[in-house]
Amino acid sequence: MLTHVVLMRFTDPSDAPEARRRLAELAPQVPEIRSVDLALDVVGSAVSYHLCMITRHDDAAALGAYQRHPLHLALASWLRPRLADRAVVDHLDEGDG
Repeated sequence: MLTHVVLMRFTDPSDAPEARRRLAELAPQVPEIRSVDLALDVVGSAVSYHLCMITRHDDAAALGAYQRHPLHLALASWLRPRLADRAVVDHLDEGDG
């Protein structure tokens, strides 16, 4: 299992709840997403990101298929202009090597 972690910082932090809603609606429509966790930051420190998304996929090929999925691309076209920064970590779940 491959875990895809994305931290998002928005130019306007008020966009984070809408992004969370849109990502939550997307997940059940993309078969390559095994699960999704979405969380909004509640502290708001100077180093905080506004939204954390964690998706799980069978493997790197499934992650790639998700990233190329037309619904993901449509959402990304809404999301990217609103982002001030993002950080990504892709890792194998413990026990997967």
